[in-house]
Amino acid sequence: MAYQLHGTGRAAEDYRLVTTLSDARRYPARQLAALYQERWEAEAVFAELKTHQCGGRTVLSSKTPDGVVQQVWAHLLVHHALRELMARTAATRGLDADRISFTETLRSARRSVTVTPGSFSP
Repeated sequence: MAYQLHGTGRAAEDYRLVTTLSDARRYPARQLAALYQERWEAEAVFAELKTHQCGGRTVLSSKTPDGVVQQVWAHLLVHHALRELMARTAATRGLDADRISFTETLRSARRSVTVTPGSFSP
């Protein structure tokens, strides 16, 4: 099945979905294509956390299992806060939140904390 992804910023680019799910009544092609797009959005969130936010070679520094859990939760909370900032920024500009760059938001947040310490309210 050939289809197009809307809202990606790419003009009329065709994609093809190849699958072993051959029962068209049970697995409608349009639904599979939509699910595939959703899957890649979830993969993008994992990349935001693992590659951009934490860094590719980050090792959790805690010495105990409870400390590791605490660090993981801290990373998830920071990610949530950044995503909330992106959603609010998009809303004030009348944009879809997917059009706001995660890496630019992360850089901006880091600058606001490191350049003017104490001016960022938790």
